[in-house]
Amino acid sequence: MIRAELTKLFSLRSTAILLGLSVLAAAGLSALLGSAMRDVPDERFDPLFASFYGMTVAQLALVVFAVQAIGSEYRSGTIRWSLLAVPRRGSFYAAKAVATFALLAATALVMVPATFVPAQIALAGRGIGPADADAPEALAGAWIYLVLLGLFAFGVATALRNPVVSLGILLPLLLLGSQGLGNVPGINVVTQYLPDQLGWVILHLAGPQDDPRWARSYGPWTGLGLLAVWTLAALAAGYVVLRRRDA
Repeated sequence: MIRAELTKLFSLRSTAILLGLSVLAAAGLSALLGSAMRDVPDERFDPLFASFYGMTVAQLALVVFAVQAIGSEYRSGTIRWSLLAVPRRGSFYAAKAVATFALLAATALVMVPATFVPAQIALAGRGIGPADADAPEALAGAWIYLVLLGLFAFGVATALRNPVVSLGILLPLLLLGSQGLGNVPGINVVTQYLPDQLGWVILHLAGPQDDPRWARSYGPWTGLGLLAVWTLAALAAGYVVLRRRDA
């Protein structure tokens, strides 16, 4: 059943385009940011910021892929035939989620080093290696973050049953909403708990955590744990809707 779902995903032209675009965009943006940050003063310099900030834009391609993984079936109406072939909706949903997870995990495994390496090369003598400082934690956290965010989008798309509506909510939220408001004093008390913001501490994007202006109310791994809660809630909501509503 999982193999069948993987075959469906690979049959979509958008799958290769979106997954490839996410890697290329991450590599290109990190190289540009690395070049731009070579002359940043030491007190404001963080080599990991140069690597992972561009990933917050490149991740949108992964979000679109995750939405399309289930949303394309609702848009085309083939969800009816899928559920006729696999009447046990829980099994269908689990297979679809596992197939989506597999492609997200594999892409993130390429995307994370493709984000890290170009930035560190572009930083020239100020770059770090994958085993230096906080790099191992950030690299592992980036992989987990991308996979969780993609599965969150998959769950949202299943619950909403409409890819256009799902993307109309998720893309502004991830690109304009929480990113734009995440560090605004006063508002960030709430926005720090939005899904994409929960990964910013481990990715070194949230600002100096010893500065009260930027400090979050949680640590790096707690943030990823809270993102996992968001993801599980979205997947559960998707399952409930799929089970209770007609295709």
